[in-house]
Amino acid sequence: MSQLSNLFGQKFGLTERDLERYLSEALSKGGDYADLYFEYLATSSISLDESIVKSATQGVSLGVGVRVLSGERTGYAYSDDLSPDRILKAARTAACIASGPATELTAGLKSAEQRNLYPVPILAGDTPLVERVQLVKRADAAARAHDSRVFQVQAIYADSVRHVLVATSDGRLSTDIQPMARLNVAALAREDNGVPQRGYAGGGGRVGLDFFTGAHSPEAFAEDSARQAILQLHAIDAPAGEMTVVLGPGWPGILLHEAVGHGLEADFNRKGVSAFSGRIGQQVASPLCTVVDDGTIASRRGSLNVDDEGETTQQNVLIENGVLRGYLTDKLSARLTGGQSTGSGRRENYQHYPMPRMTIPSCSPAKVTRRRS
Repeated sequence: MSQLSNLFGQKFGLTERDLERYLSEALSKGGDYADLYFEYLATSSISLDESIVKSATQGVSLGVGVRVLSGERTGYAYSDDLSPDRILKAARTAACIASGPATELTAGLKSAEQRNLYPVPILAGDTPLVERVQLVKRADAAARAHDSRVFQVQAIYADSVRHVLVATSDGRLSTDIQPMARLNVAALAREDNGVPQRGYAGGGGRVGLDFFTGAHSPEAFAEDSARQAILQLHAIDAPAGEMTVVLGPGWPGILLHEAVGHGLEADFNRKGVSAFSGRIGQQVASPLCTVVDDGTIASRRGSLNVDDEGETTQQNVLIENGVLRGYLTDKLSARLTGGQSTGSGRRENYQHYPMPRMTIPSCSPAKVTRRRS
């Protein structure tokens, strides 16, 4: 059988027959389901401080994780070596969680329907390093030019590209190329030897280097960070005590993620350890509150064509007008509860758990929408 057309086929000679062999080995002791997760991650970063490029790094990490599900039990093993012997060893290790007759593998692998939420013609990592270095230098110059009271500037640029391949024992083959790039600028301002004040701005997403123009240019981020620092030079302390706080779009959504998001993961709810367990259809928040998990917003940091289990991401209404409507579900919870995956399967260090990645893009008296950043 010919090699796969993606990076794993071109660079490591991987074929569909290899994938079927590894999956068969993973199910050799039984089990209900198995999958393979291949990842190749290339990263680079540039840091500027005191108008000097202090560091420039590049790196590559890769590996494969093998997972076997047997009832509520999960067998898992991984290898950072993509040679056949090491992958087979990982598959045999993961298989040890199961016992019983060998499960028959679905004949053949069928490529999942592809979509592209982040079309990037030229990946940031494929551009000359000098072009990326210029971004932090331009940011430094613009922040210092904004006001003479700006005495220090820090600029950090980072990009990555993640190649992912997921093969499952039910015959699904999914691939994805996930770009990411971001530029952060911090400015420090001081007046008459007073207390230094800091301003911060930045942006990025699943984008290429062409993103950093116009409103997202190094100059725009630098001027915004410097403006914040200068503004705070004459700011007064906030009064003590309880008060109403309005959260704007963006990173404040992390507060919602930590306070509510983890509690809406299906595994916690099927185990009965979440405050939302068994409360589908009940009022759990103000009627003014609607919470939506959305992994389909084009070019956003938390958007994915497929999750880490090869499932298509989607928009999930979790709380609607204060009423609990559903949970964030991965394949394991879906199998155990008889439901459907919501495209929320995620691995950390090649391990699975459902994970909402959201921010708040809009906030009004009528609706608070929670989305992936």
